Amino acid sequence: MLRLLLLCGALGCGAERAAPLAFTMLQRTRVSKGSSEFSGNASLDGRLSHLLDGLNVTQVLPLEPPDAWARRREDVTTYLLYFGQLVELFSKERPINYTQSLCCRLGCRLFPNGTARSFYEVTLNGTAFLSFHVPSATWERRWPGGDAVAAFAQRELMKYPKTTQDLQYFLNTTCVSILRAQGAGTEKQSSRSHAPLVLGLILGTLALLGMAVGIFLCTGGSC
Repeated sequence: MLRLLLLCGALGCGAERAAPLAFTMLQRTRVSKGSSEFSGNASLDGRLSHLLDGLNVTQVLPLEPPDAWARRREDVTTYLLYFGQLVELFSKERPINYTQSLCCRLGCRLFPNGTARSFYEVTLNGTAFLSFHVPSATWERRWPGGDAVAAFAQRELMKYPKTTQDLQYFLNTTCVSILRAQGAGTEKQSSRSHAPLVLGLILGTLALLGMAVGIFLCTGGSC
């Protein structure tokens, strides 16, 4: 299927494409009684590229060679283990009796006219919580009523270059360049240089978000 899509791009089949190209990443974290459960995926132009199930992350599309992917997978597992330990630590100090569900969705879209749109959205228990305003590299609160919990998470995320300028660069430049390469039929040549940066920035960003949000998730919103 990938070869057919690349061939189509080379022959100019994409010239009449109406729908935008898209690269989307999704991570779900469920916190309950001091334990964390992880799931998620990434997709490139509607094709599953990565899958997260618990502590196991799988590369579905061959975007990285086996040795590079083995290192990336180890980094993912390390981050998830660290996050789980953080949750367990805070739950022992201030246990909560209910389940919290955090969902992070980010990515970019490239439209046929050459324009692009990037996004990063966070929901908490199914309600819009935070979003990242890409042009200004700022986090904005979406939680109803200006809750102190959302304000706390916003302040934490605004402290770090990795969750502001680095994230802006990834969404505006790296993510879009992946789609431009895909549209031009050259993803096979460009994937090796882009994939490590993609996963590295995603994990770095989610790690900081996880630590910031985890602090109040596991302390009953005491911030």
